[in-house]
Amino acid sequence: MCGIALIISGVRIDLSLLLPDYRLPPETDEVDQPELSVDHLKAALLRRGPDNLGCKKILLQLKSSSSVEELSHLDVGKVIKRERSCLCFSEKNNVCIVSASEVSWTQDSHVTAMKSVAELHFLGATLQLRGINPVFQPLVDTSSNVLVYNGEIFGGIEVGSDSNDSEVLMDALGSCCSCDFHTSERKCCSTGKALSSVPELLSTIKGPWALIYWQDSSKTMWFGRDAFGRRSLLVHWPTLDDFRLLLSSVSPLSFIKNDTDFESEENRGLNFWEELPCGIYSICFDASKASGFLVGTARKHEWTDPGLQELIKWDRAFVKPQAEELKFGNLAVVEQQSLINSTSLEGMPSELCSHHIIEQAKLNTGIIQHSVSLPAFKVLIALKESVMRRTAENRIFQRTIPEIRKENLAQVAILFSGGLDSMILAALLDKCVDPIYKIDLLNVSFDGQSAPDRISARAGLKELQRNAPLRRWNLVEIDADLSDLSSEIKCVMSLISPANTYMDLNIGIALWLAASGDGWLVEGISSNHEEDHRRIKYKSEAKILLVGSGADEQCAGYGRHKTKYRLSGWLGLHEEMRLDMQRIWKRNLGRDDRCISDNGKEARFPFLDEDVIRTLLDMPLWEIAELDQPMGRGDKKILREVAWLLGLEEVSSLPKRAIQFGSRIARESNRKNFGSNRAANQASAGSVVIHRPTGAT
Repeated sequence: MCGIALIISGVRIDLSLLLPDYRLPPETDEVDQPELSVDHLKAALLRRGPDNLGCKKILLQLKSSSSVEELSHLDVGKVIKRERSCLCFSEKNNVCIVSASEVSWTQDSHVTAMKSVAELHFLGATLQLRGINPVFQPLVDTSSNVLVYNGEIFGGIEVGSDSNDSEVLMDALGSCCSCDFHTSERKCCSTGKALSSVPELLSTIKGPWALIYWQDSSKTMWFGRDAFGRRSLLVHWPTLDDFRLLLSSVSPLSFIKNDTDFESEENRGLNFWEELPCGIYSICFDASKASGFLVGTARKHEWTDPGLQELIKWDRAFVKPQAEELKFGNLAVVEQQSLINSTSLEGMPSELCSHHIIEQAKLNTGIIQHSVSLPAFKVLIALKESVMRRTAENRIFQRTIPEIRKENLAQVAILFSGGLDSMILAALLDKCVDPIYKIDLLNVSFDGQSAPDRISARAGLKELQRNAPLRRWNLVEIDADLSDLSSEIKCVMSLISPANTYMDLNIGIALWLAASGDGWLVEGISSNHEEDHRRIKYKSEAKILLVGSGADEQCAGYGRHKTKYRLSGWLGLHEEMRLDMQRIWKRNLGRDDRCISDNGKEARFPFLDEDVIRTLLDMPLWEIAELDQPMGRGDKKILREVAWLLGLEEVSSLPKRAIQFGSRIARESNRKNFGSNRAANQASAGSVVIHRPTGAT
């Protein structure tokens, strides 16, 4: 998938149920020409390199019963593609809403009878990654429902190996009840029947998604993003400056001015959007309340799946250990060669798999090489299944690329620092992808071969080559100089918007460049002699990019976690980690998704799989981290054990290093914007709001 957008104009949107202090603006016929147009949104979505971009406009018209009867006799074939039966909301007011799909307007005398009160303009850009036949968005079914969808379905709704997520979801949504239960406290009339409500259906989906769905029979617009915010969706709520409601996967580049202060009131592009909070929303268009104006009432709906509700609350049953639990732990002895490679594990249920590994270890090893906790086995199995779901060959759209042989193709790439998280993903990906395919490891540096992430990436490649010598690993080294990126920085500023700090910009630039995959392929890296290394120009064509987001939040990988533990103990640590998980949609995922998708790639987050989150939450916190230990040992303890099980002994002790520091972009940014690292540290540069676009004159 790629990106979606919606513009709702000509409707007074009542936000009082979402924003308690909100008041409807006064009724007026005066409409200023908006600065942001459909063409702006089209251009932003086209930057992502979609296979296709589609548009569709729905027109809404208020009609009395008599005028509707007259309308039915008109020859409207020249004006509209199809006319739906109207939906009457109020017998007292004797009015209804008529919807129609616009194809083209003519000079026919009947056009004035169909002049719209409101316009719903849908945009859908498709980067097809599943299915065997091309799919074009927006999708429209026989009931005139409209869907634009940006996401993947990995569970909850059955998607066949030859099917496309969007088409399957469209069919499922078309079967949903269209009663107006969501406008009141009463339950849906379909409860206990085959039909379900839209919130009930969306609550079952496992995987990242953002969608916009027009349910024509109820005249309701549904929109939202998954519970963890793994797909970006920005919103502009109606204001006095712009009465429209807009949704978009990304802020258009042309809406960011480069000649004004970043915080200036004139630079509306930076204050125009906000991240849509995770959840399911609806706007029900109501004719009964309108006196010449159509009104839409916006609501937010609760997730209906109990398991998903538990994940969102992020409660852990076992937070504070007893002394004996810390002393003995839940350990299992295994031999040094990881038994997760055993072919006998394929297809085995998770609970049996853990037992099998332990029993085999007891039988096969007479010497104690290492010890790991039983929970580490469970996490390893959950992560492997997560990677498998995201990379299975039958779930990757097979494009015809005659000039590329299979053995020269990399279907999946990894955002690769050579650190703990990316090394685990690489080792697991090797076990999930056919050996015929190459795997691209994308590494970005702002300090040539001296950046910490470049050094660890080369070391990590050697370890992967030792563990999986039959796999062709492509270490793609992407070199950058911050002083040469003025136009690129402006682009990234639009991608990170509404985020606006130097830290966001630094991370965004690093992600954006890494996701481009445009760098140098290292040959001879296994040699111990630097002069034997050879680099050739290379650009990764992989459309799927695995990212390690969520590992630090769930496994206590940040320095602030250690500080919180020192000051407030286990309970304080748990609360800090819960806060991180409940705000990851706003602080990280929307920004990261936009920066990666701009390169025509789709970010997938195996550590944020619902089953992985559940597996980690079910474990005692002291099995996840042991922050009395030094950095590189107690932080993300459970993932270090997972790395050891995968045969990654060297990386299992590496300390956490964020991409802005490992790539050295933070250092270069500090020097450029603050004069020195020292001055930047004194100013707490990471959290400073950008006052002027870097490189602007």
